[in-house]
Amino acid sequence: MKFLEDPPRFLFFTGKGGVGKTSVACATALDLVGRGKRVLLVSTDPASNVGQVFGVRIGNTVTPLASVPGLSALEIDPEQAAAAYRERIVAPVRGLLPENELAGIIEGLSGSCTTEIASFDEFTGLLSDESVSGQYDHIVFDTAPTGHTIRLLQLPGSWTDFLEAGKGDPSCLGPLSGLDKHRSMYAAAVGVLTDPSRTRLVLVARAQASSLAEIERTYRELNQIGIGGGFVVVNGVLPEAAGEEDLTRAVRAREHAALADLPAAISGLPLDVLELRAANMVGIPALQTLFAASADTLDAGATGETGATPESAASLGAPLAALVDAIERDDHGLVLCMGKGGVGKTTIAAAIAVALAGRGHAVHLTTTDPAAHLTETLHGSVPGLEVSRIDPAVAVQAYRAHVMDTKGRGLDQEGRAALAEDLLSPCTEEVAVFQQFSRVVHESRRKFVVVDTAPTGHTLLLLDATGSYHREMARQIGDSLPFTTPLMRLQDPALTKVVLVTLAETTPVLEADGLREDLERAGIRPWAWVVNASLAAAHPTSPFLRSRAAHEIEQIDRVRLLADRIAIVPLLAEEPIGQRRLTALAGAAELEAPSLQPAV
Repeated sequence: MKFLEDPPRFLFFTGKGGVGKTSVACATALDLVGRGKRVLLVSTDPASNVGQVFGVRIGNTVTPLASVPGLSALEIDPEQAAAAYRERIVAPVRGLLPENELAGIIEGLSGSCTTEIASFDEFTGLLSDESVSGQYDHIVFDTAPTGHTIRLLQLPGSWTDFLEAGKGDPSCLGPLSGLDKHRSMYAAAVGVLTDPSRTRLVLVARAQASSLAEIERTYRELNQIGIGGGFVVVNGVLPEAAGEEDLTRAVRAREHAALADLPAAISGLPLDVLELRAANMVGIPALQTLFAASADTLDAGATGETGATPESAASLGAPLAALVDAIERDDHGLVLCMGKGGVGKTTIAAAIAVALAGRGHAVHLTTTDPAAHLTETLHGSVPGLEVSRIDPAVAVQAYRAHVMDTKGRGLDQEGRAALAEDLLSPCTEEVAVFQQFSRVVHESRRKFVVVDTAPTGHTLLLLDATGSYHREMARQIGDSLPFTTPLMRLQDPALTKVVLVTLAETTPVLEADGLREDLERAGIRPWAWVVNASLAAAHPTSPFLRSRAAHEIEQIDRVRLLADRIAIVPLLAEEPIGQRRLTALAGAAELEAPSLQPAV
């Protein structure tokens, strides 16, 4: 593996959701430990599944893995990090300040912005604090899907610039937190991130045009803030063991075409290609095979570890069209497609929206995903369908203009300058995106609004902002007046239908189940599940693919136990792009001959 040659202390793995970042990062950590190195594996994904991959509970503290001497792991948990961050600020003044002042400080540190800052502080601490990083030869970062990670890596520079300006009063950092300390820590983190002798960026993708295009965008954006020297890993390429049936040949042709036409910015980077494995990459023995030369050491039989056959999972009869029928009966409402990155949320959201528009309804299809590709998926306009995107940069610009036009109108020149300075805080993005999200939630009272959400972790932060706003409204208004917040609309099953999208694989199902639990704690019950790109439903014939299909059965059965409603979408004959193919996707589960192209 080229990316493992002479590795520096810090390795970052990033890419589109669902491409196998966690598997590659975990296998890298095992490889380095095998060389006698001390390794810390860190997940910066708010929806981390590193613990699930190793079969242990990790959480927000550095945890040595007993089964792998030399390897420790840490999952930066936003909520735990925020609680610890608040306590570090509040504890020194507890008992010294009046209770009302203490309550004010805690209230100021209870928003989603503080949650992000707390996670970010832990991240920068690992980069800049030698007393921590010096305990390890390597720190391997398994990051969140692309959009969230770009923001994470940009934040050291953003906060450094903001603090260097010297005029801001970033309440989310805490009034007593010490800006000088933050300034030096963030500057040190920037120094590490932009030094290729200390940091290596590994861009992980699938052999698909959209996946490769996304890592190119990531590479370009990170280049602009001085992070360069990338390596490319293309994961999950179909091996020879997959056979020679017509469908596998079609997939190979698409993979070869994608690899032959790498985007210009990444075409010159060192490239490693990893083959698809017959089994899921869960557990140490499986991970230790990921970098093997071929898949011939893996089970290529017709059944998986459960002993089930693909046919037993294929008593499917759960078309996406049935969900569209149920959605249509309410005549309006909000449909939120959620799940792990890379499971096909965009495709499923677009298919539902196109189907509703095709039935004569006015539909607004939008996305909260910073790395969204709705335009590419639709590949043209659809009558009755309005398409938009909640772009963080555009949202921030509009928010700043609105605040200056309203709150800033009555201020003098000095006051307007101070307000404009405050609006340069990186926290502004969270507020601006939440405001636009609230607007589309409100719009769903009179028409269908279908939202393609960002991958799980980013969506949880957005919902956290929604909850923070609700608590603030309830605190200010109390019982004196009736009010309705966006969170209350999301909790209303008559208005909001949450559709959890997953693949029939262990990690996506576990992550979707974790999201279900998080939603239910917020009073939001998922309305339906969609198992996307099911190989079992595609009825493959080669032993290798039948083995992979058989591994799906246990996960599909698990989803059936968790869900009130379920749709199973098979792998498709053609890439699900454009109105005709999206219409077919939501028209019936088995309209087309199955293929191996996943809906992305």
